[in-house]
Order: sequence, then structure tokens, then C-alpha cells
Amino acid sequence: MPDQTAYKRVLLKLSGEALMGRREFGLDNDTVRAIAVDIGAVVAMQVQVCVVIGGGNIFRGVSGAAAGMERAQADYMGMLATVMNALAMQSALEGRGIPTRVQSAIPMSSVCEPYIRRRAERHMEKGRVVIFAAGTGNPFFTTDTAAALRAAEMMCDVLLKGTQVDGVYSADPRRNPDARRYDQLSYHDVLANDLQVMDAAAISLARENGLPILVFNIRAPGAFAAVMRGEGRFTRILET
Repeated sequence: MPDQTAYKRVLLKLSGEALMGRREFGLDNDTVRAIAVDIGAVVAMQVQVCVVIGGGNIFRGVSGAAAGMERAQADYMGMLATVMNALAMQSALEGRGIPTRVQSAIPMSSVCEPYIRRRAERHMEKGRVVIFAAGTGNPFFTTDTAAALRAAEMMCDVLLKGTQVDGVYSADPRRNPDARRYDQLSYHDVLANDLQVMDAAAISLARENGLPILVFNIRAPGAFAAVMRGEGRFTRILET
């Protein structure tokens, strides 16, 4: 009998940096495969899973704009980077026998499906992992916002943010050993204290739709399934 969880449909948000492993840029195949194993463990719990992946390991629109590139053009380049990451994750998942579909907010029919909400729902109902690529399809919006948007559209029970640390801290604990860790926060706490877990638009969208956010360390093997069971270390963000 599969492990029990209160969640039936979830969205996992991964940053592009989560796929780098110890590299300075690009994809680390061992890391991608390890995350695929963790996603597979949650699928085995009969949870419907969809994923949004960033592209910061390949190209970040804000950085391109800071270097003098026109912002909208830079953001579109960042969206294309997310498609590359989505295809890499699809390959890793299907290599483990987990059926997937990649849907892109920017149509590119030769490599993936266009984003169609009802079709994505049907895929998940059939046990397929749906990977949403190209953010919202619009410049000036982050993949955090895309994750909150897709989670609301898919009527997910929860949005999970896989990070490099085991929850939300008052500062980066890798740089500041005195940073305070939070077990639970309200949406207002995150916005009022400018906690850099997700951008303000994503937090506001989650609040408007009553969407809880769980923040955990994606690098810890088995952490995704543990969080689904309410175990391990993570921070819960919800209305209090």
C-alpha cells in the first residue's frame, strides 16, 4: 500500500540552479536523476504531480537586462532555457518509467505540447507528470509567479518550493550562521519582512487563491516524499 498523504495533486517548483549540482552553470545529470527519483517516489504514493522549472542555470533574463540587453528579449531567452531544463527532466523521469508530458507557454510543437489547461489536467488524472515550461509565456514575470499561476489553474492542493536549504530563513543561512529559521509563516509575514523565498507576485497570487506553500530542501534525498507525509524539515506558508 502506498504511503499516505493528505495531498492528491501538487505542484513542485524547481529553480534552474537546483539542477546544477556542484557545477557553476548548466545541468548536472546526477542531480537531475536524483530529483527524478524523488518525484517518482511521490508519484508512487498516487499523488498527481506537475512541475515548473526555472532556467537560471542557463540564462536569467534579469541578468541579461542588467548587462544591457533589452529586458523583454532577455526574458524570452530565459523562457527558452526553462524548456531545455524541462526536456532534461522529462528524459530523466521517463528513463525511470514515469510517463510525462512537457507543456510550453510558448508554442513549439516539434518538441512539446502547447500549454492547455484541460489537457494538462487529463494527463495528471492518467498518472502522467506534467512539466510546465516557458514560465507564463510573458516577459517580466518570474517562474515563481508561473508556479503559483499553474498551481491555481490546476487546482493543486499545495505548491512546493524545492530550494537549497530546509525552509525559509531570515537571511541566507549559507552566508549568515545567525539566520533564523521559520517553521510556519503567513503570506503577510513573507511580504512584510521581504523574505526572499518567492517574489511578491507569486505570494500574493497564492494568498488570493488560498494555496499553501511548503518550502524544503530538494537536495536532501527523499525530502519531497517526506514532506508529502508531513515529515522532515520544511516551512509552511499559509493564511493564519
